Amino acid sequence: MDGAWENAAGEPSREEINRSTGLLVLEFGASWCGHCAALRPHLSRLLRQNPEVKHLVIEDGKGRPLGRSFQVKLWPTLVFLANGEVVHRAVRPSPEEARAGFEVLARAAS
Repeated sequence: MDGAWENAAGEPSREEINRSTGLLVLEFGASWCGHCAALRPHLSRLLRQNPEVKHLVIEDGKGRPLGRSFQVKLWPTLVFLANGEVVHRAVRPSPEEARAGFEVLARAAS
């Protein structure tokens, strides 16, 4: 699912996310979002450097339940999870802030 914008039918439930195992980054945004597009190459590089991290891109918007359950208000919002538990959030992150999220995730895995 890396890099693919999900449609409403493909969006997992919060319960499914809570039951996930391993390391996961949820990326909430919109395909037309300029901030999301600016972060994309940096995030792609971080994901290549951390192949153990699963990445799920969620097309967010009004009335989308998964984004609301994570209190998403600005895009992109990155939610870093280890075994279904949120260990870090980054709202409209700079490349450095995104990297810091991956560092927190790596520590959580140890």
